[in-house]
Amino acid sequence: MYDAGIYQKVSAWFDGHREDMIRDIQRITRIPSIAERDTDTPPFGSACREALELMLQIGREHGFHTENYEFYAGSIGEKEKDWENLIGFWNHLDVVPVGEDWDYPPFEAVRKGDLIIGRGSQDNKGPAVGILYVMECIRDLKLDVGHQLCLFVGCDEERGMEDVEYYTSHYPVPALSVIADCGFPVCYGEKGIIEGKAVSRERVGGAILDFYGGSAGNIIPDRAVLILKKETVPAEKRKELEGRLACTEEGDRILLAASGSGGHSAFPEGSSNAIYELCQAVTEAGILSGRDAELVEAVRRGTRGNYGEEFGISFEDELSGRLTCVGTVLRLYEGRAELTFNIRYSITADGKAICDRLSDYWNDRNFQWETERDSRPNYFDPSHPAVGRLTEVYNELTGKALKPYTMGGGTYARKLPNAFGFGIGNMPGKRKPEEELLRPGHGNAHGPDETLDCERLAEAMKIYVMGLLALKDVELK
Repeated sequence: MYDAGIYQKVSAWFDGHREDMIRDIQRITRIPSIAERDTDTPPFGSACREALELMLQIGREHGFHTENYEFYAGSIGEKEKDWENLIGFWNHLDVVPVGEDWDYPPFEAVRKGDLIIGRGSQDNKGPAVGILYVMECIRDLKLDVGHQLCLFVGCDEERGMEDVEYYTSHYPVPALSVIADCGFPVCYGEKGIIEGKAVSRERVGGAILDFYGGSAGNIIPDRAVLILKKETVPAEKRKELEGRLACTEEGDRILLAASGSGGHSAFPEGSSNAIYELCQAVTEAGILSGRDAELVEAVRRGTRGNYGEEFGISFEDELSGRLTCVGTVLRLYEGRAELTFNIRYSITADGKAICDRLSDYWNDRNFQWETERDSRPNYFDPSHPAVGRLTEVYNELTGKALKPYTMGGGTYARKLPNAFGFGIGNMPGKRKPEEELLRPGHGNAHGPDETLDCERLAEAMKIYVMGLLALKDVELK
């Protein structure tokens, strides 16, 4: 399907521009653009504004027209847009909180060969810059892709996608939208996402002073802490706990801390929830009683699995696979425990029925369930010719035989009409170089020492160019 001569030119172009691309990625990765709520710098805080302004500046440096949509999002492309013939690429510049256990500074964009280590380098700033270079390559080589192209960048993907909701309610949308925030080849469906929390009706008793873990709803917590009055922890029990937890004495308090292995809540396999590890150790030690023991036990049961069996909501379908349900953030607020859950439910499941079942479960345990968000699943017709063309190009260029798929991750595709995901992950190669530089469990998106392999990014961008050439005669709608 692809022209080998054109591919050689595209490959040479990216090889010649790799250093420039890496420098641009480092520039944008150094900004700690964690989206904020209730900020003095609306809509998402000063760091997100700074990231958006820099990305648009980089776009202008590369000769494109840019637009800023009230700091919710921005675009890089041509000034006059042919919306009926426009392919829009969507990436986000906001990042998840840093979390614990980093070996490298999270916002210095440390470079090790072709690797960039930093929060947001992989998810999703590196791909955003990569798409800009795709557009520049097509322009410089005067390749006819048959459609107008435009890059859109948002600032609230990780916290609820208010950025795209604002954009779509105020501005036109492309005829076809492609999201570079998943694995290759084409992702044509995404599970629904429920976010909510269980809040204890009773306050903690006399032993617990604080109880917390996790940093964001979509990150599996890698650290959790329980602070108790010193007098409630007998010396022999403390010695028993020291084999499983970090135990620290601070005046008249005992701090118990558990470590886990973080990751994305949509893909819990291989992770370890620190909240569960903490509750399990404390429960087995038997150091609490009364309300405090009941509360810790409820949190333990709520976080001991990742697939909803405890709550009676486990579900699986052939289209999108297994439901996931992860307790990700624990806090005490005015003496009451709040345990946040991130649930990715199968495309054919019923979100309302899931919330109703959670409400019944937690009510029986003297907690109140509060649904904060139910984002319905996304489904793009896999028979659309764009799906087949892009998949075929990817497989031809990589020697793979992969098929279009669905996933548990949530991207802008669920908020846009006529949208699907295409890469940039899942590139083939030898042993990942980051495996030799980073500790096990490090380097992934949403995890500690998040890492971008720029060599693989460049290879993915070459696939993007050839894929767009394959869409030249495809009707977008």
